Amino acid sequence: MFKSLEFLVGQKVNIDEILQTLVAYGYTRATKVFKEGEFALRGGVLDMWPANFEVPLRLDIDDDVITSIHGFDPISAENIDDHAIVLVLPYKTSPKSVFSSEIPLNNFVDIEQGDYVVHNNHGIGRFVGVKDFDVVHTQAWDDSHKRDKSPKRTQHLIIEYKGGDTLFVPKHDIHLVQKYVSFTKRPARLHKLGSKEWVATRKAIEKRLRLLAAELLRTQALRAQLAGFSFSKDTEWQEEFEAKFPYKETPDQLKASTETKADMEQLRPMDRLICGDVGYGKTEVAMRAAFKAVMDHKQVAILVPTTILAEQHYYNFSKRLEGFPVKVGMLSRFRTKHEQQLIVKETAEGKVDIVIGTHRLLSKDVAFKDLGLVIIDEEQRFGVKSKEKLKHFRLLADVMTLTATPIPRTLYMALSGARDMSVISTPPTNRLAVKTELIPFDEEIIEEALKRELGRGGQVFFLHNRVENIETIADSIRQLVPQARVAVGHGQMSGRILEEIMLKFLKREIDILVCTTIVESGIDVPFANTLIVNHADKFGLADLHQLRGRVGRLDVQAYAYFVVPRREAQSEVAKQRLKAIEKHSDLGAGFHIAFEDLQIRGAGNLLGAQQHGFITSIGFDLYCRLLKESIENLKKEVKINNETHQLKKN
Repeated sequence: MFKSLEFLVGQKVNIDEILQTLVAYGYTRATKVFKEGEFALRGGVLDMWPANFEVPLRLDIDDDVITSIHGFDPISAENIDDHAIVLVLPYKTSPKSVFSSEIPLNNFVDIEQGDYVVHNNHGIGRFVGVKDFDVVHTQAWDDSHKRDKSPKRTQHLIIEYKGGDTLFVPKHDIHLVQKYVSFTKRPARLHKLGSKEWVATRKAIEKRLRLLAAELLRTQALRAQLAGFSFSKDTEWQEEFEAKFPYKETPDQLKASTETKADMEQLRPMDRLICGDVGYGKTEVAMRAAFKAVMDHKQVAILVPTTILAEQHYYNFSKRLEGFPVKVGMLSRFRTKHEQQLIVKETAEGKVDIVIGTHRLLSKDVAFKDLGLVIIDEEQRFGVKSKEKLKHFRLLADVMTLTATPIPRTLYMALSGARDMSVISTPPTNRLAVKTELIPFDEEIIEEALKRELGRGGQVFFLHNRVENIETIADSIRQLVPQARVAVGHGQMSGRILEEIMLKFLKREIDILVCTTIVESGIDVPFANTLIVNHADKFGLADLHQLRGRVGRLDVQAYAYFVVPRREAQSEVAKQRLKAIEKHSDLGAGFHIAFEDLQIRGAGNLLGAQQHGFITSIGFDLYCRLLKESIENLKKEVKINNETHQLKKN
């Protein structure tokens, strides 16, 4: 689809939406526009230098209406030519990210009435609402005309501070306000408007963040000095392998793959995070990286949190690699002791190119002849001991980590510049959001949902997370839809039987799979497009979102039904979770979901005691902005010092 921003004189616009779109298009916010790909906002004047324009543009905006558009000289600021209409295209030469130091969270976190917010200059307050006020705008048309002093209706955010003081924030200053997020259950402490406390708090934290920034940069510098392996440029086989991908890649997928392969070609060891919502195509990026490693005769280890996901990856990798001389092995409880011993032996001898497995891969008996790449799927789901072993891997090989829930640690690391990160934020072509409904346990409703899916040739996940009576539930479903082929799958089954059931479900030989949460992570069954979760009020918010990601993989409408008790029988926490999962059902909702979940349950000490205290004082959003500023300023200082030293030396 052709994407562009269209501006016309007389057009009513939303400045905040324009700013967010420019960021999404790859433009960078600046205090003044000096080069292509930059934009700046001062009051009602928006400057931008669009891709392929010879000079920057200036949009004069009065009361949300564009009054003039003209090109101007970036040095003298003199007007060059007037425009009635302009089209602004995505800036393709600039790295695009959905995260930005200007608007890092606003794309994902909605501010609602009653929420705590942070104003960059005034501190923590409570968002009361939005109100229009009559404000006198002094607009100079030219020297021969009088200034227009007639009042205009202007929208303001209303923020209440300690003691009842109120701050009115005009719409063009909304970028200074963010939702207060601290990942603790305790309510925020409001600041007194106009007091020196906020200024002192900011200064103290900025001082400590400068020390943290120096430590992060030192860590990066040390890592950059490590001698790694520089992979070769793409081969003809690489191009042939990538061409076999049966779907149309999204721009973000291509960008993530390009960044990953560029990292692999560097001498320093790669440590890249691939971040994207469920079903957004992270696995394909991993496959392309794995193939590239094998082309240089290096081995690849793929670590996953569950046996079901290991089986799925093994199936998908084997299918995609048909026709290429690449051997794939798998280590999990789905393999007999003899089969595991054989895989371990062949891996040590270098006969297995890609080995996929659960934490079994981290066992002492597993060794590699020449390990070049480690791919970790959902690292946060591994235990402490496993993570210690993974640290060791990072010294031996290039590392790629895949995650669908990047908040808060990974978002913090991305914004601070502490980690290389690729974000896949665009959904696959023709992907539809999963329709989500909260329903009571009503046999008529469930029967209707089952029959509708079976009627269009689809499959159903019916999730019941209690093994002791799962067969009873399966029998009830068989009575509701006697024509359906129903099977049961849970983690207490033998590996071989469970493997056979999952393979039959993948091959569409089973219509309804009654299962536990063994299917939560990553399993991809394209024709399963209805999910029913029994006792959904017992699940965490992130768990519900992960489960919902099991359906909606094709270009057909998918459905997720969460079976819950009457509202009065639900706990307060359950009510909050269920409200959030129903509200955030759009594509890419994973970021919203993760934040909502952290705010509902609190997050404990995620980033160290000191950092956690800082985040509580000023909020996560502003903390990330200040840390990023500290890192960027230090980098500039180091660069200037190096250049000065070089000049003196010469």
